[in-house]
Amino acid sequence: MYICFIVTVKIAVLDFKNTRKDMVKLKDSILKDYQNNVEIQHSLITKLKATLNTISYSRLGLFLLEILLVTIIILAGYHWYMGVLVCLPILVFIVILKRQVKVQNDLTYAEKLLFVFQNEVDLITMGHQKYDDGTAYVNESHSYASDLDIYGASSLYAFINRSNTVKGMKLLADSLGKAGDQNTIIKRQEAIFEVKEHIDATYHFRAGLQYHKPQQLEIIKYKIAHKISGQLEFTHNKLLRFYTILAPVLSVGVLIMGVIYEGIWWKFLGLCFFSNSAVAFYHQKNLKEVKAGFDSSSSLLSSLADTIAWTQGIAWKSSYIKDLFGTDIPNAPLTEQIKELSSFINALDASLNIFIGPFLQGFLLWDFKYAIKLDGWHIKSSKLLLSGLETISHFEELISFATLAHNQPEWIFPIIAGDFHFEATGLGHPLISDAKRVINDYQFEKIPTTDIVTGSNMAGKSTFLRTVGINMVLAFAGAPVCATAMKSSIFELLTYMRIKDSLNDQTSTFKAELNRLKMILGGVKALSHPLVLIDEMLRGTNSKDKYLGSKVFIQQMILEHTPTLFATHDLQLSEMIDSYSQELRNYHFDIQLTNGEMNFDYKLKYGACKTFNAALLLKEIGLEFNPDEHN
Repeated sequence: MYICFIVTVKIAVLDFKNTRKDMVKLKDSILKDYQNNVEIQHSLITKLKATLNTISYSRLGLFLLEILLVTIIILAGYHWYMGVLVCLPILVFIVILKRQVKVQNDLTYAEKLLFVFQNEVDLITMGHQKYDDGTAYVNESHSYASDLDIYGASSLYAFINRSNTVKGMKLLADSLGKAGDQNTIIKRQEAIFEVKEHIDATYHFRAGLQYHKPQQLEIIKYKIAHKISGQLEFTHNKLLRFYTILAPVLSVGVLIMGVIYEGIWWKFLGLCFFSNSAVAFYHQKNLKEVKAGFDSSSSLLSSLADTIAWTQGIAWKSSYIKDLFGTDIPNAPLTEQIKELSSFINALDASLNIFIGPFLQGFLLWDFKYAIKLDGWHIKSSKLLLSGLETISHFEELISFATLAHNQPEWIFPIIAGDFHFEATGLGHPLISDAKRVINDYQFEKIPTTDIVTGSNMAGKSTFLRTVGINMVLAFAGAPVCATAMKSSIFELLTYMRIKDSLNDQTSTFKAELNRLKMILGGVKALSHPLVLIDEMLRGTNSKDKYLGSKVFIQQMILEHTPTLFATHDLQLSEMIDSYSQELRNYHFDIQLTNGEMNFDYKLKYGACKTFNAALLLKEIGLEFNPDEHN
């Protein structure tokens, strides 16, 4: 345990000698780096677009030159040197076309990198980004996700996510939805910290996965894993394989003979075209099934090849990352295998062209040739590819947390304790901006207690409970937390904060509260290390029942030895400390009154609250009363 503690400290804790001012400068520097990269990509994109325009004009000029040369030949007569001159514009055109393809690819990549850098600038300056926000994972019945803003708009997931594959997004959702064990968390801390050390390379990793629909990769994976083997069975026919080899040779041979001798050889060439087209027509259903699911995926696979090459090109030290590769990495030429698959798919796409497709099929049996090659590829490389694609998604999830660690240099990796423990200094809510965030120190006793937090409206009780909970979620995912120091054992969170009624389910607020309490009580008995966070219990009933119900619940938590944070307006509950001096603690958030004005410092203080603000709030809307008259 001591070794784990030391390892975690070495890889996790930032330099505490840095002042808050130093951290602000560092964050400003990070933002400036992103902004500089945005400017660089904008400038590069402008230059590449200008180059493409020049190439376009050059192509037009060559086309006009070719027309001029042909016109001269027609008018002046043919000479051998005229043939050479006519060929020159065509050769130059081919060279320029290749140049255009390269420049277009560079432009596309520059636009992808621009997206990556601009996304970080937008997140830092405006608080929002363009990656998926995790709405698909919203689940009101989850033990804490809804109450702690884990998924959905303006959530922790939306703040962290940099994944663009379905699997990568799900892995991130799972990491935030359930705590890992101590050993796994420490290994993930090491992995995230190591990936952060390569943060510049991760931008290119993310760029390689842009401009593709998340489902596209899943379709490819499913096809390779479950479909393609059966779809390629027709290529195992020996006669078909022999004919596929023979047909192009026969067609080219007959074509040469036709050029030399003309006559009947042109009829033979027509017969070859008809015969090959008939074979293609007979197997058109098989060929269509092979192509289905691979539509326009050649570029995606090409970018994935470079992405996987980066993951395998680094001598990773963390055991968590090494385990992602299994035993295949030392001798796995996966990059070449992916590029080979990409070339096969690109070739199959070529036959879809309505102008050249019939000639490719009719003379070369083009689709059969590449279907047979695809079958050979599937036999030797499909399992390796599926493993590599899985690894990409795991890296996406790690990169999401590594980017968080890079963008928030003042956050720290917490120490994960084995025994019951929680203490934190400078603890703040990660989703509140630096300018508005208020930090607090807080720790548990050596034994589980129920901590009752009282205070006036808007004083900070709910935010504090969420601050504790959401930082634990980060800690248990292996991520850095919004604190200057934190040490925590692993808890299974059970929360009761946002209780919603449901007209569709005919559920009243009070019934919804009872359902939530039932879930919590069941969790307290079933889970090994529960932690309960309650914000204003039983709002849907009268004040007397609310007090009695809350009191009984607190007594049950004490009986079960379950650590509990209980926020309430009911000061009577704080008086339970007289009967439970060892098992219960009182904290509060208060209000300062200056010339009749309310001021909140949002600082956690020991003891029960003495100042409330209901009278002042009512006065602001035109209602005045003397609270003493109603006692």
